[in-house]
Amino acid sequence: MGEDELTIVRGGKGNPVLVLHDELGYPGWLNWNAELAAERELIIPLLPGFGRAPRIDWVFSWRDLIQVLARWLREQKLAPIDVIGFSFGGWLAAEMALADPKVFRRMVLVGPFGIKAPEGKGEIADIFAVPALKWLASTVKDYENLPEFAQLYGGGHETPEQFEAFDDARAECARLAWQPYMFNPSLPRHLGGLKGVPTTIVWGDQDQIVPRAAMEIYAQGIPGAALNVVAGSGHRPEVEKTDEFLDIVRRHFEKN
Repeated sequence: MGEDELTIVRGGKGNPVLVLHDELGYPGWLNWNAELAAERELIIPLLPGFGRAPRIDWVFSWRDLIQVLARWLREQKLAPIDVIGFSFGGWLAAEMALADPKVFRRMVLVGPFGIKAPEGKGEIADIFAVPALKWLASTVKDYENLPEFAQLYGGGHETPEQFEAFDDARAECARLAWQPYMFNPSLPRHLGGLKGVPTTIVWGDQDQIVPRAAMEIYAQGIPGAALNVVAGSGHRPEVEKTDEFLDIVRRHFEKN
């Protein structure tokens, strides 16, 4: 892709899985990555402008970004590929599949952005309304008693470099999805087009970032999709309930 080449983290062996990270950037190689990498190769693009990944100047919206990702997958001859998308990355995965249903074999969407819940049913939390560390703490049920929380984003949450990386990621979110904030008004109308992309939704029942009502729209709108509610987890079930999360992922990907 020349000057627009993506920065990629790879690890593991086996059939590849694309991983699309969240709105604060790549959170690092965590326990769930290590466990899944024992059986699958994980391919993790660092989204341009998030953290240490250089910005692509002509990418001004999430629509531009999904084209960059889809083009890279085609050039690498990776499609169709299984995908796990987290939060902002989950929204990107859904939009990529709608643009080209052949890009993914199966999808796991973990607390995806992209859909506005009906009036009175909750809102997508505002990443710009609070300091980055407060946002990060709000993504889990109990950060003080979650051992792996300290390892997120390299564990340097209070270093100048990490604050700068968080600010860069939030600035890029503003560029890509400010108006309307983190959702596509037409997305619910098009979910039926994902009939050929088996999808499962994962959502923690203590999630303070995206409301359950939005997850239900995803699950009801995508033909054959399931909503897996993880008890006792916030917005990061892969960290808070790793065994349960991996069980959901494996069962979904192993289906014929």
